[in-house]
Amino acid sequence: MGVALSALILSTTTPAFASGGADPTYVAVDVLVARPISFAATVVGSALFVVSLPVAAISHSVKTTSNVLVVAPAKDVFVRPIGDLDDWLSYWSPPG
Repeated sequence: MGVALSALILSTTTPAFASGGADPTYVAVDVLVARPISFAATVVGSALFVVSLPVAAISHSVKTTSNVLVVAPAKDVFVRPIGDLDDWLSYWSPPG
């Protein structure tokens, strides 16, 4: 539901062009919607990683599993600049 809500909000805004600062709408959507969703994904992903660790260790895929479940959502929360929703949307869209 959160992804659908953010898609709806983003579809009704106009894109910002080299204005020197972040679009206030993008910043608000990022702080109120995107960051909480990514933070929750980090927490849930951490729990899933702990549960999947024995299988990941046996299959030699600990690094891949940790990157997908913990590192990518954590980078989205703590590293991505506020208001930069292009990276957030690419993280949540299916590959291909």
